Amino acid sequence: MENQTARRSSFGLIILAIFFGNFMAILSTTTINVAFPIFLKDFHAEISTVQWMITGYLLATGVVAPVVGYFGDKWSYKVLYVVALSGFTLFSGLCAIAWSIHSLIAFRITQAVFGGLIIPTTMTMIYQFIEREKQAFAMSLWSLASMLAPAFGPTLGGWLTGYFGWESLFLINLPVGLIAVAVALKCLPYQRQKSKTQSFDTMGFITVILSSTLIILTFNKGSAWGWTSWKTLSLLIIGGATLFYFIRRELSLEEPLLNLRVFQQRRFTYSLILNCIITIALYSGTFLIPVFLQDIQQATPLDTALVLLPGSIIMAVMSPVVGKLYSWVGPFWLILGGILVLGVSTWELSNVSMASSHIYVSVMMALRSIGIVLSYMPVTNAGMSAVPKAITGHASSVTNWVRQATGALSIALFSSVLSFRSLAHQKTLAGGAAETVNGHVKAQAMAMSVQDIFLLATVIGLAAIPLTFMLRSGKKRNEEPVCMVEREVDV
Repeated sequence: MENQTARRSSFGLIILAIFFGNFMAILSTTTINVAFPIFLKDFHAEISTVQWMITGYLLATGVVAPVVGYFGDKWSYKVLYVVALSGFTLFSGLCAIAWSIHSLIAFRITQAVFGGLIIPTTMTMIYQFIEREKQAFAMSLWSLASMLAPAFGPTLGGWLTGYFGWESLFLINLPVGLIAVAVALKCLPYQRQKSKTQSFDTMGFITVILSSTLIILTFNKGSAWGWTSWKTLSLLIIGGATLFYFIRRELSLEEPLLNLRVFQQRRFTYSLILNCIITIALYSGTFLIPVFLQDIQQATPLDTALVLLPGSIIMAVMSPVVGKLYSWVGPFWLILGGILVLGVSTWELSNVSMASSHIYVSVMMALRSIGIVLSYMPVTNAGMSAVPKAITGHASSVTNWVRQATGALSIALFSSVLSFRSLAHQKTLAGGAAETVNGHVKAQAMAMSVQDIFLLATVIGLAAIPLTFMLRSGKKRNEEPVCMVEREVDV
């Protein structure tokens, strides 16, 4: 039943309120990447420490997603949205005045907790506050915000970092956040769900955070501690045991925090595995290219942003086109074509060297963007269309959690491999003589380790090809693109 207050509210004003917050939260995830080497230099920190700026953010946004439905029903989605916007803005300011890399990471992760509430909340409000006949159009505008932020985030981040310092990446959120809060308070209708008897699964929430954190930390510190050291093995065992307990607990509850029974749908499971593979490929480029350009080729943050800009624009432009193609040809050919393009372009990047031109890198990253945009949305829709409507919300929550955890895990893994392989190549190039390791040798060794990681990402991508055929179906037009819904709301 449609909410009458929402009907009387202006469609444009509601979209404006949602657009502001969604754009800001997604923008903050993309502006940081090009400044990664700057944090290394300014704080004199190790790459394994600074990468928690990205890893911690992804992890925090992923694990907080399951509580959106609970608190949205309890407080109302308007209140939850305003709280999330306020917290995100506050901790953006605290990030800008951080006095050490550890304080910056702590503020950044807390900022991510609020950011992780914003994105699924804006999605839910579209289905709660807007008339059904206008929801499709509203979703296209929501998607526009999602595509514009990644398209211009790296360029904006590079420009701000180059001229105003890394602090400006966080200070820019202050005016946007304050405007977003004001617009939300003014324009969004207040609607509170009837109170439910379901209690918050505190133990489930604690164990999912603990298990995810311990497993990510294992991969982050594995190369430094040694993969067979007692620290590494202890964290991995404890993290795995905690994750096992979480899964057993969720399967035993009638109303779990995450309904893991969605994995009984094989099509959903195959699509989620594919989603993880594509996510790994995505973050290999997002993580490595800024490091390669700035640390090896000594490019500026702005130059890095300009190299990445064509690919980001392609993703923004092609997303609605792929949405149209999906309804005509179905997911199979889009996914297969996207994975092949992604695999070829990733393999080409395994040949980058210190002499590679920025144009070459930009073209390869643009090709990767084509592959990602062809496969990313269709593979998610293909899985979600197989899930019964009653548990679509749980399926999207599981997808978001696993995808974010995969992103965080892949960055931690790539960071460890980069460090490990770089040291190995240094020894080889220097003939085992530590005194001959100079700046040129270190840069060459890091370039070779970048090649290794892109080759690894290519091999992982090959595993997606047979799984793609598992999603092949003769029913093309009956599948609805439902992947965008984070949680169904009972009105």
